[in-house]
Amino acid sequence: MAAAVAAAVDDSIVYKLSALLEEVRPNSAALRAASEAVDAVAGLIRRVPTQQATPEAVTGFVRDLGLAGEKLAFTFRPPEVVRVAGSHAAGAVARPDVSADLLVRLPKECFHEKDFLNHRYHAKRCLYLHVIEKSLRSSPLIQKISWSTFLDEARKPVLHQQKLQNFLGSMIIPTATSLFNVSKMNLSRRNNVRAYTKDGINLPTPKYNCSILEDMFLEENAEFISSSVADWKALQEALVLLKVWARQRTSIYTHDCLNGYLISAILVFLTVDSAGSLINRSMTPRQIFRVVMKFLATSKMWTKGLVIQPTKKRTITKEDMVCFLKTFDVVICDVSGHVNLASRMTKSAFIELQDEAACALNCLDRCRDGGFEELFMTKVDLGAKFDSCLRINLKGNSKITTSSFCLDDLAWRKLEKDVQSLLQQGLTDRTKMIRVLWRSTPSEWNIMDGFSEFGSSPLLVGIMLSSLEKSFRLVDIGPNPENRDEAIKFRKFWGEKAELRRFKDGTIAESTVWESESWEKHTIIKRIADHVLIKHLSLQKEDLILVVDQLDFCLLVGGQDPVSSSGALFEAFDSLAKKLRLLDDVPLKISTVQPLDPAFRHTSVFPPEPHPLAYEKKSSQRLPNFTATCMRSLEVMIQLEGSGNWPLDPIAMEKTKSAFLLKMGESLEDQGMFVTASEDEVNVLTSGYSFLLKIFHERDGDGKAQNGLSEDKELFLRSQHSSMINGLHGRYQVYGPVVSFDWTFSPMIIDINNDFNLKDEKEINENFMLSRKSYEQNPHDIEPAMFLATSYDKASEAWTKHSPSKLVLKRMASYAKSSSELLTNLILQGQSGQYTWECVFRTPLSNYDAVVLLHQEKLCRPHQVLFPAETPTGKLVICGKPSKDFHPYMPLNKGVVKSLHDAREKILVNFDPTTYFLRDLKSVFPKTFKLWYDSIGGDAIGLTWENSKKRGRDEADETMLDPASILKEVGNVGKGLVRGVYLLKAPKLQ
Repeated sequence: MAAAVAAAVDDSIVYKLSALLEEVRPNSAALRAASEAVDAVAGLIRRVPTQQATPEAVTGFVRDLGLAGEKLAFTFRPPEVVRVAGSHAAGAVARPDVSADLLVRLPKECFHEKDFLNHRYHAKRCLYLHVIEKSLRSSPLIQKISWSTFLDEARKPVLHQQKLQNFLGSMIIPTATSLFNVSKMNLSRRNNVRAYTKDGINLPTPKYNCSILEDMFLEENAEFISSSVADWKALQEALVLLKVWARQRTSIYTHDCLNGYLISAILVFLTVDSAGSLINRSMTPRQIFRVVMKFLATSKMWTKGLVIQPTKKRTITKEDMVCFLKTFDVVICDVSGHVNLASRMTKSAFIELQDEAACALNCLDRCRDGGFEELFMTKVDLGAKFDSCLRINLKGNSKITTSSFCLDDLAWRKLEKDVQSLLQQGLTDRTKMIRVLWRSTPSEWNIMDGFSEFGSSPLLVGIMLSSLEKSFRLVDIGPNPENRDEAIKFRKFWGEKAELRRFKDGTIAESTVWESESWEKHTIIKRIADHVLIKHLSLQKEDLILVVDQLDFCLLVGGQDPVSSSGALFEAFDSLAKKLRLLDDVPLKISTVQPLDPAFRHTSVFPPEPHPLAYEKKSSQRLPNFTATCMRSLEVMIQLEGSGNWPLDPIAMEKTKSAFLLKMGESLEDQGMFVTASEDEVNVLTSGYSFLLKIFHERDGDGKAQNGLSEDKELFLRSQHSSMINGLHGRYQVYGPVVSFDWTFSPMIIDINNDFNLKDEKEINENFMLSRKSYEQNPHDIEPAMFLATSYDKASEAWTKHSPSKLVLKRMASYAKSSSELLTNLILQGQSGQYTWECVFRTPLSNYDAVVLLHQEKLCRPHQVLFPAETPTGKLVICGKPSKDFHPYMPLNKGVVKSLHDAREKILVNFDPTTYFLRDLKSVFPKTFKLWYDSIGGDAIGLTWENSKKRGRDEADETMLDPASILKEVGNVGKGLVRGVYLLKAPKLQ
């Protein structure tokens, strides 16, 4: 059985991968058209006439290289070679990026033998490209041509030719094959930028030298890689899969980490004998993908550097490798032995790459369908991956000057490293990963402007926290003052934040203190980052935006987060649970007491705050002048010891439970607690909170009520859910899952503890397919629309059996998608006009057909209304005055309240006017409209008309003819609570 299930799963994965490859790989006709278009461009380049090239054409670029006034003119000659390289040559094109790389070999006659010095090569390289650009612009075949850079290296511009004969275009890249003597480019000894000195001594320029060497061997490397891949179908398909995977992770598919060329190089390395031929021709694309992920995540070869040269042809020496490893964070030595293909990859980028590869391996082993959705279909940007994201505006920063734009490295790369170093030094072990990323090239670049617009976009930093204990600690302990040198360094780094402190154990040490309220500890990271970056980079506070607390406003009540009182809540529950277990006048002993409310698993938006009237009779609690009239009761599940005397009749069983609960309430009241009891429910008021007691009887745990689950079954499922979420909180104390998910054709399997095996997955899939049997007959009304499978509920009966409907789920998914896109833009780009952080929680009222506005002062918790509703654009059908019978707050002044007992009698436990109004509307208008409301705290209710088929002909006709009369009745149903009802859109006959 297990083998059959495994085979079925494998077949499903292979099918999905094949479909993906077919989708992203252009067909032969498209590739043929692309080839013809690229050949046409190559022909145009080859026919550029000989002419004089003068530096005045690229004045800004030459100036910012530090070569203003230098003699750089030369006679332009057509390129020696123009050839296609990259994915088109390797047969591994992957949409949407289907542009071709055109390598253009620079003629030796255009250069002097010492042009490798002081950026003269880079200046002439740019000037050569300018001549080609001018010629291409004059061709009617070319619709658009623009300047950019090669992997964000400012001194190495490239041309992007776009939209030629329905083909997206090509990137024109100069190469410098055999242009200079390789010995002049020694990484460890040669200084080729004379301005790069320290104390008057020339320093080696390995980054600069590698920049030229890269161009010198670009053709050789491109040829070796494409020839290794071109006739190997499985390798081509694996390369496409790797590109799709990397592109979905925007912070690793970038200039300082992966690109298609580097992915190809790594793939080819794994085929050669120096890597142990980890990839061979018997492997499938999926197997090759796994090998690459495992190599990226776990291989120890990275510490020694990778060498693509086959063992028998190896020319690189141990001394060369030592030099490479000393100079660069990551080394992938090319086929020539002279160039590090990973010269731009930073240490932080490589750490993130390894982390992503490790996650991919985990998905391959543990996720449904081999992690297909997670690996290839889900976008993971900086904001989604990291706990906090920092945007830094460095435009015009004093550390970037014209004289230092380009020395050995680029000024922007140097500043990236400074930010990385400062944050790592400041945040220490509070973080697991810090990822600094800065795309310095402007989106639109005029070569005449030089580098003046480079660095205009903000530098981005992703911060991944280590643990809450470390990340939220209040004190960082530094060196002992007796260690004078270290103490001076510590004070120099921290400035006025450093202070000498004596700790409880008698230790005296330098330290920094970050005092915070319990609900503000997550902002400590922000305060540290602000302090060190402002101090050391001469920044203003407005230059730094760390996304960490922008949404806190929606959780605060009276300027505080109610979670700060959660300690009192847990103490109150523990006290009640202890007293329940010790009751000796109840016929059966209480064995289990379990809280079910979201507040106990840290997922309540507004955890309840202590109520001054919910304390024991002997409490000395000081009373405020006013307090809330309504009080939410927190459900608690009680399980009694086993007994064979329970009645079998369901009604008799419920009566027996009620008797038990009433007896418990009576016993607790005798101990000084306040109890409100009826046959339907028993609420216990103690330690500032109200607890609603429920008994779970296991014998009926699998039973069903007439309209769905029995109360016992529901209690059982809720207790399992509560335990599961509590376990999740214990493992990941800061969590918030975000889904993009195909609910119609896929069950969501929630396996937090890795309990499921192949047999379980088969059972879940069978249950899911049974739930989708009606799809072909009625694809618009399937139940459940959302299938959630857990270890305790493999048929999705607990939470989504009857709701949400497909219509509701579709709207939820739409809101989630737009909110996700808004959050991504806010995190990475900041606020733009009217689109602010508040918009995440504000649904436009124009989305509804009608809107009901409520009197905010008549809601049970008016302080939880984040954004009072504005008057909608529509016809006012009815307006109403507020009721005088209910007020959300009651006075407790001595002159107003007769006694404490009298005040307690006025508490309304579990009363919510909005809830009862909605219940009445559903009863009066069961098929007329759909209700949309904010159950947490809102003063508006949205209505959308149900379709005419669902309403029935007579009711549909009435609604069509006179929707205003129906809305007037809505206002009458909610008289005293409804402020106004507005008609925005009349119903349509379907």
